[in-house]
Amino acid sequence: MTRHRGPVLLRRGQISRSTTDQRLLDSRGPGDWVHTDPWRVLRIQAEFVEGFGLLAELGPAVSVFGSSRTRRDDAEYELGESIGRTLAKAGFAVITGGGPGVMEAVNKGASEAGGVSVGLGIELPFEMELNDWVDVGVQFRYFFVRKTMFVKYAQAFVVLPGGFGTLDELFEALTLVQTGKVTSFPIVLVGTSYWQGLVDWLRDQASKQNKISASDLDYFRLTDDLDEVVAIIQDAEAQRRSGRAGT
Repeated sequence: MTRHRGPVLLRRGQISRSTTDQRLLDSRGPGDWVHTDPWRVLRIQAEFVEGFGLLAELGPAVSVFGSSRTRRDDAEYELGESIGRTLAKAGFAVITGGGPGVMEAVNKGASEAGGVSVGLGIELPFEMELNDWVDVGVQFRYFFVRKTMFVKYAQAFVVLPGGFGTLDELFEALTLVQTGKVTSFPIVLVGTSYWQGLVDWLRDQASKQNKISASDLDYFRLTDDLDEVVAIIQDAEAQRRSGRAGT
């Protein structure tokens, strides 16, 4: 068995049963955190520096999310390949979590189309290697550092069917847009049959009970048309550049 802890590789008896995130967030136990947490700040800083250094010159990119459990013979895997290929041909690098399933499919489609295929891995209790189609990759210890990279170096989010991790990224992006932390940042849900129930719930429950504003539903688009996905991203990028030129 192999585990990556950031850039470090561990095997056999050297593998810890906990992850770096677990040790950071678990407040139970003795008070030795007073002595260890300041040193963790340096490790966190190093992860930011490594990520910034790797991606600063990436160019236009789109972060794509989806299930790691999608099989290679699944229609959603083929959809992921098509999205990666379509984005690459439109001049965008793709950024995924670097794992299997939809992430692998997107990386494969982009790489085969001659685009830049990026994977941002994460240390987990179960090992998840970067897939073979990642051309530029880095393994992170901390989720919050990795999430920053997904947003900072992308012009948009494209979200395919997925589970908790995918939903986490989706709603974090929606929160950043809603609170004005990011601007001109399109979020596109691909797979109407999968996402429609969630969209209906947001409209019929969350919005009607005033938990969100009706206008918040405009922060994302729902489509099955890959050409429309690219058009949405390109239009938002044109508006962003126009706004910058006008300042």
